[in-house]
Amino acid sequence: MSFATTDLCDDNPGKLEDGSLQVLPPVFRHFGKRTQFAGPAATLKVHEDNALVRSTLETQGEGRVLVVDGGGSVRRALVGGQLGLLAQNNGWAGVIVDGCVRDSAELAQCDVGIMALATHPQRSAREGVGKRDVNVQVAGVAVRPGDWIYADADGVLVAGEKLA
Repeated sequence: MSFATTDLCDDNPGKLEDGSLQVLPPVFRHFGKRTQFAGPAATLKVHEDNALVRSTLETQGEGRVLVVDGGGSVRRALVGGQLGLLAQNNGWAGVIVDGCVRDSAELAQCDVGIMALATHPQRSAREGVGKRDVNVQVAGVAVRPGDWIYADADGVLVAGEKLA
């Protein structure tokens, strides 16, 4: 899929105006090998616990983007090198973490899009606390399961439907 987030914004001013196309704040950094990725969202809401992140990435991604509402916590990492490989090997288009990642050198070798706020060396808890396939807030923007995510070097878009 070839696209540019800038063109998608330019081509859809009505959707930007009515809120069916939103732009995430420019606070996310790229960590995976792919800087351009898109797909329907699968969502998680967790807090400093990545057990659900792992179990989700162990499933077939089928070109989806895992959107993790980590509450913006910068106290622990929710995704590391092993989870980056799971995402790559199981067909996920990308992972967006409203929180931190670790093993950034390993993530840079994973052929998948990975974006997060920052890096943190401490791993997360693994208690399995959280919710899957729920509406989430990522940096103040609502993301619903099935929304389309478009990410590239210029930013991240959330669309209520696949854009032409």
